[in-house]
Amino acid sequence: MRILITGTGAGVGKTWVGQALALALRSSGKEVVAIKAVETGCYGPPGEREDGVLLAQATGQSHPAHAIFRLPEHVPPTLSSDRSGITIDFDGLVLKIERCGETAEFLLVEGTGGLLEPVTWEWNMVDVARALGACALVVAVDRLGTINHTLLTLSALELAGVPCAGVVLTTPAAADHSTGTNAAAIAQLSGLDRVVAAPKSAYPDRTDAMRTVVGWLSKMHAPL
Repeated sequence: MRILITGTGAGVGKTWVGQALALALRSSGKEVVAIKAVETGCYGPPGEREDGVLLAQATGQSHPAHAIFRLPEHVPPTLSSDRSGITIDFDGLVLKIERCGETAEFLLVEGTGGLLEPVTWEWNMVDVARALGACALVVAVDRLGTINHTLLTLSALELAGVPCAGVVLTTPAAADHSTGTNAAAIAQLSGLDRVVAAPKSAYPDRTDAMRTVVGWLSKMHAPL
């Protein structure tokens, strides 16, 4: 099963959710590969705090041990690619992802920024999901404004024909009056019953909410 871990924007906790989900799947006996397709802000050798490195550590995989494409400037991939002279070939990217995950029961692919963040000037993460035949797990922050951002993301997935596995709301840096109410509101407004709040902590392996997500994925993955 192929899952795109996407978000309503940058900094919403996609990597943390990817780590927690990978650990939860592994603890349930599943073989998992987790990949960061394109990562910006990467200078020199891969560092231990890079998203791609953290995902690889969560699964224990030896390859890939970091993002497939590492770009230096911390700007959208298109700009970082142009400025660095590193060309991202879309078909080549998809092929590398497929090869890395061909033996895994679950392949997790973390996007860059939000769902419509461009990977190249012609293609974005929706196109990656469609090329892989992946469903999408949407990550958002449990704060004011997330209802609008999440519903827009869900609408874009529906328009693209990409199935939604569910929505995970992470803990904001500072809670507001909407925190704790957004999950139920999103479920009611979208008609999607797979919405869960996952309190973000320093220990992704202790996240009970990921067991719920594993249950969603298992039902989607079960043979008819």
